[in-house]
Amino acid sequence: MLDSLHNLGVVHIGLKNYEKALEYYERCLRGRLKVLGEDHRDTLALLNNLGNIYAGLKNYEKALECYERALKGREKKLGTTHPETLQTVMNIAIAYQNGSKDYGKAEEFYERALRGEESELGIDDSETKKCAKNDYFCLKESGNLERIVALTNTYPFLKDAP
Repeated sequence: MLDSLHNLGVVHIGLKNYEKALEYYERCLRGRLKVLGEDHRDTLALLNNLGNIYAGLKNYEKALECYERALKGREKKLGTTHPETLQTVMNIAIAYQNGSKDYGKAEEFYERALRGEESELGIDDSETKKCAKNDYFCLKESGNLERIVALTNTYPFLKDAP
């Protein structure tokens, strides 16, 4: 039953019917919390995905609530540098950047994600480069030229970014 609710949510995401996807994901979350608990990996993944839906709907406050819950559980269950944990850290950075325009908070989370990805995946990994690019655009929006220079020295491909 819970997998069916989740799968229906995925279908509606594919159809870009985010409100309906949200309905199914919320129902699935209630079930997973009862059956699996807050710290189960599937529950944590669903919380992260719910955050993505809320962010897509521009409800960044609710997105951050979901991401923070997912982050707390993922850090506890998987550790602070696990790729799934770092994915949630980056999602939090994006929510701060796009939602409240709190570039200081966004930068704090981008730096944390980038340090973890460099350590775990290396600087040439596509996820690390994606994080560096997101960080670059945040720094550009905030006007942090000193950090932009440092970042482009580590990631020369960013020099060609718009």
